[in-house]
Amino acid sequence: MSTRPSRQLETFPNPNPARDYLIHIELPEFTCLCPLTGQPDFATLVLQYVPDRRNVELKSLKLYVWSFRDQGAFHEAVTNQVVDDLKAALQPRFIRLTSRWNVRGGITTTVVVEHRKRGWKPAPYVQLGPVDAANALEPTG
Repeated sequence: MSTRPSRQLETFPNPNPARDYLIHIELPEFTCLCPLTGQPDFATLVLQYVPDRRNVELKSLKLYVWSFRDQGAFHEAVTNQVVDDLKAALQPRFIRLTSRWNVRGGITTTVVVEHRKRGWKPAPYVQLGPVDAANALEPTG
């Protein structure tokens, strides 16, 4: 596998395709360029997905994220592009990407993009104790 930026997302077979389970990945060093000024933009990407038949290989995800470093992109466009690329590579049951953009000029931006595979519905959430509601698939309460 390369150690250079790459848009190629590598995958591997889901070790338990009969079960719904949530994969949570945080990428705190996402960078791209403002398409208007060329200044760097910095974000934390929070990826959550329920795999179907494929999982993403983490080093390829790291190299994929790195490939945006010198690309000009609006926050909304790049968040949607990452979801589209992951959706194409993984065909997950569910995927959510939250991009939290660092402050610039007194403004922070958060973009959330989701996709559910047609016909997929999560099992009812069972709360057994304190839970971080931001990480649950379905809102509680």
